[in-house]
Amino acid sequence: MRRRTFLAAGAGAAATGLAGCAGLLETQTAGIPPVLSDRPDAVYYPTHVEGMQMESMTTSGDYKLGLMYSYPHRFWTVSGTEAELVDIEPDDAVHLMVAVWDPETGIVLPDAGVSLEVTKDGDLVTEETIYAMLSQPMGFHYGANFPLEGTATYQVEVSVGGLSGVRTTGAFEGRFAESTTATLDLSYSEGEKEQIMYENTQDRAGALEAVPPMETKMPLGVAPAQADLPGRALGAPKSGDAVLATQAVDADRFGDGTYLAVSARSPYNRMVLPSMALRATVARDGETVFDGDLTPTFDPELHHHYGAAVESIESGDEVTLTPTIPPQAARHEGYETAFVEMAETTFTVA
Repeated sequence: MRRRTFLAAGAGAAATGLAGCAGLLETQTAGIPPVLSDRPDAVYYPTHVEGMQMESMTTSGDYKLGLMYSYPHRFWTVSGTEAELVDIEPDDAVHLMVAVWDPETGIVLPDAGVSLEVTKDGDLVTEETIYAMLSQPMGFHYGANFPLEGTATYQVEVSVGGLSGVRTTGAFEGRFAESTTATLDLSYSEGEKEQIMYENTQDRAGALEAVPPMETKMPLGVAPAQADLPGRALGAPKSGDAVLATQAVDADRFGDGTYLAVSARSPYNRMVLPSMALRATVARDGETVFDGDLTPTFDPELHHHYGAAVESIESGDEVTLTPTIPPQAARHEGYETAFVEMAETTFTVA
């Protein structure tokens, strides 16, 4: 598994650990434990926890960008309902990561399409479209393992394609549609990388819990608590261990009537779950009053969510949420068995 390091902006930035790992005094380079043979079909505590270090940040167009690296690590890609392991290749030197967020609100952007081109002294080293990813301590971000040519300062050209298939509303309307490119410096040495915190967690591996969110000045892909979302809370059913926090919102920017909004997030850390398809049905007194797809939407108050305008939501209504495609983001260990097989769920509005 590729381990990421967040480099604190500015010279002389110290390597930092993930939240929940504060106080760990040991830097480890021992072999990565094998994947658990009895993983639950849910979020679970991984076999090891790694630190990160932050390299540099910049603003380009509508976007704030942060570049990080860590040890190479395994991860899983998701296609439909199949998760496939991407293991570490012999020439992988680092796991490079990019975070993309709105510089005004600090809200992390989903589905922005990020690619990297790494050069040294003007010569191309490697280039790749990197994966949209979910991790327990960081949430949604973009990353992949990369080979490097040893100790050097590299130039990393980050290209952001812009939001794809996601509607923007409120103060975000019309934004994040344009592509942008920015170049960030990456100072790398094997010795520096080996100072990044690493801990085997065999005593907790497989437990139904998660590594807490990391401590960093960078924003994380964390959804607001349901109590902090606008509108009326209708319910928070689970499907595939994902929490589907469901709201009824009266707001003109979403259209006429009542806006049915579902904020999909992980348990424990409330990490946003983008890149999925969700359908909703509202039944009243045995009659269907709404049946349709919920549109992926990016809003400054609701953050990333899935929503549709309905005529009304009343007490006693039965709301059925049906995930038709689970989150297609790649997964760090501990998330690869969750949010894959997602069944429909029904609840009654109080």
